[in-house]
Order: sequence, then C-alpha cells, then structure tokens
Amino acid sequence: MQTLRHFIDGHAVPSQDAKTFEKRSPLDNRVLYRVAEGGRAEIDAAVAAARRALHGDWARLTTDQRVAMLHAVADGITKRFDDFVAAEEADTGQPHHVIAHAFVPRGAANFKVFADVIKNVPTESFKLETPDGRGALNYAIRKPKGVIGVISPWNAPFLLMTWKVGPALACGNTVVVKPSEETPATTTLLGEVMNAVGVPPGVFNVVHGFGPDSAGEWLTRHDDVAAITFTGETRTGTAIMKAAADGIRDVSFELGGKNAGIVFADANFDDAVDGIFRSSFMNTGQVCLGTERVYVERPLFDRFVAALKARCEAVKYGRPSDAGSNYGPLISQEHRHKVLSYYAKAVAEGATVVTGGGVPAMAGELAEGAWVQPTIWTGLPETAAVVREEIFGPCCHIRAFDTEAEVIGLANDNRYGLSTTIWTENLARAHRMAESIEVGITWVNSWFLRDLRTPFGGSRQSGIGREGGVHSLEFYSELRNVCVKL
Repeated sequence: MQTLRHFIDGHAVPSQDAKTFEKRSPLDNRVLYRVAEGGRAEIDAAVAAARRALHGDWARLTTDQRVAMLHAVADGITKRFDDFVAAEEADTGQPHHVIAHAFVPRGAANFKVFADVIKNVPTESFKLETPDGRGALNYAIRKPKGVIGVISPWNAPFLLMTWKVGPALACGNTVVVKPSEETPATTTLLGEVMNAVGVPPGVFNVVHGFGPDSAGEWLTRHDDVAAITFTGETRTGTAIMKAAADGIRDVSFELGGKNAGIVFADANFDDAVDGIFRSSFMNTGQVCLGTERVYVERPLFDRFVAALKARCEAVKYGRPSDAGSNYGPLISQEHRHKVLSYYAKAVAEGATVVTGGGVPAMAGELAEGAWVQPTIWTGLPETAAVVREEIFGPCCHIRAFDTEAEVIGLANDNRYGLSTTIWTENLARAHRMAESIEVGITWVNSWFLRDLRTPFGGSRQSGIGREGGVHSLEFYSELRNVCVKL
C-alpha cells in the first residue's frame, strides 16, 4: 500500500520512527493509503531546512525571478491538473465539477495572482522638511518575515493551502505546511511540482500529522516560526493563539462561522433559491462561508421553503466519476457522527424536519461511506443549538421575518461574523444591509464570488486579520522604514 511521506528540504522522507496512520475514503471507508505521522523531530527538521533556505538561493532571487518561478509553479500544477483533481477527489469524495472547475484551478491561480501583486504593489515614500532646510527622505521597503507555519483545513484543501502558501512565497518567505490529516494528498503532490520547476530545497516543506502533541502543536510552538496562518475551527484557533503568544508571533486566522442568508420578497426568486441551495449544500455543507441560517421575508416564505426542499430532494449521490453525480459524502465517519448528532438534537429541540434528517440508502460499497442527507428545518427559536452553533454539514434552518430591522438583529445575534448573502432587487436596501451586517464579507445577489485582490477574513470569533491582494502582503511581510538625511 502506498505511503505518503513528508516533504522536507526538497526530499520525500519517512518519519524517524516510521510511524504512520491510515487515510480512509469518505465514499466507502476503505483504506486509500497510509501517511507518515510527524512529530517534534520532523518539525525541527522542516523548520531548520526552511531557515537555511531563507539565506540561500531563494534569498538571492530578484523579485522578477521569484515571480517567474511562482508562475512556473502554477503552470506545473496545470500540467498535472488531472493528478491534482484525482488526489483531491479521492481525499474528499466531492463531485468532479466542484474539484475540477473550482478548487484545483483556484489553487493554481493563487500562485500567479500573488506573484503579480508583489511585483506591482508600491510602498510609501515621504519627503520630510528639517530645521536645517536640507530635508530627509523616508521610504519603505518590504522584507519577508521568515519561516511561516501554515496549517490548512480539509474542506477545500488545495485551494485553502495555496491561498496561504502563494502569498507567503511571493513575499520571499519559506513555509512549513501541516495539512489536515484527512486530506494530505494534494499538498504532498505540490512538493513534486516545486522540485520539477526548480524551487530551491527548503522553501516549501510538508509535515503530516495531527494537532495536539503532534505535528500541529510542535509547529505552532517552534521558536523559529515567525508567523502562523490557520484556517479551521475557532477552538483550535484559540489554542494556536495561546501558543503563538510565546515569542510574540503574528497570527492570521479564518475560523468558524454560522452565516446568515437573507432573502427579501422582491428577490429574483430562482436566483435566490439557487444561491441559497449552493451556499447551504455545496461541498456537502462543508464550507466555512456556507449558510446554515436562512431568513426569508414572510410573503415568500412558504414558496421558498418548498422550492429549496425540491432542490435538496433532487440531488444525485455517487462517486465523483459517476455520470450526473452532484453530491458527495462528508469527510469522515467521525464528522458524520458529529453532523448526525446535530440532526438528532434539532428534532429533540422541536424542529420541523422539512426534508432529510438522516442517512440516504446507498448501494454496495457506498453504504460504508460518510453519507448524510441534505436537511432543512423550520420552527426553532434562535436559542436552539442548531441555530446557534456551527455544524459544518449540509443543513439549514429557515425562519420568516417581517422588517429590515428585525432581520439585521437576527443575523447579528451570533458570536461569529464571517459572511452573509443577501438577495434583493432593491439597490438602496442592499447597501443598507451590507453596511449593517457584522461580517467580513457580504455577497449581494451572489455567493462564493471572489476577486482575489479584495480583503478577506472574519469578524468577532470568525477570525483575525485579512488576506487577499495587498492585505496578504501586510501579513506575510515586514514593512521597514528607511530615513535618509539629504
């Protein structure tokens, strides 16, 4: 059986103690391969390699040369496009169109976009008057921070890993990546591309493993890691932030969300149904930006609930390779247990189950997979657990509202603040709502539409910092001021 190894200093290497763990398919629970499990020794080796690379050939590249190399990385991903798609489909079980049309292409684009940003974003300069009349010139220079610890999630593993690695390398840093233990394949494959296009050894390193007392914890606690970037649940972010306090390391977090979707009666009905269906159920609901709370203006409520129910009941379960398959499993049996526990909790709290609420009947080997039904509830108070807590599954609760002020209060009554999607044809209302909802990103008559130059991140317990365009450069580089007396 294949074993995925770490990628350290340009080489695929096993763990020093030969320890491994299983990666199982979410489709049918069979063992796909084994993965090297790293710990303190592997993190030490990866960080040491990354520090050496900071002062070697990588540091001697001009900006133009570094930009060209990152473009070559993107082209190398495209050259092996089918390999990346197959690896991500195997790890996640998600439909082919999601992986091939969104997640892998965006992963390649992240290298080109941020390479072009670093080449074209200016820094400041000021001329200062001095008492002697000669003056002084102040200008800023941008320098890499050092070794960046990257901890990436399993829900869109390649896209979200490169979203961090792309700008980190564009700024001249080196990285040590700890991918999720559920989705290690595409990150490992990227190491092969790095070697193929000539990225110097030690610039990109990968150590597999888990969180506490494993690779993740040792990476966040390492003294030579200058900054840590993480996408995942808020509880883990809290632990990383405490670890980063030792040594005063920078952190950038995209954390949990309990995002609201708001549909007004004047919305384009078909677009709104399609948009909420995607935002609640795409990737089997495993999207940080997904919609688990839906508020629909009362005149549209019954019709909207019926239409969304019909969309859920029309999904086609199956393997990514199955013709017409558009709905995959959850990432693991463990995560399915969590989601199903919330399905049971919703019923216990008095929810009306509009559709779903259980496990679909799957044939043959697929019966062993991590499948759940897309689920809609109504009738719960805002205090219910499934309305308050992030589930990260294919489900939503729908509630009617009557006024703008009411729905603003409902949307904001939550500890998270990641995203929202608003559906209305009233332009003035759209702008009022966008300003009033306390989130990092608001979509109007759309969802998951991104310009990579814009700021991205969460508010409140949904994150710290902003990424995208120049905002990523602010995290992955240090601005220094030079003052020259004239």
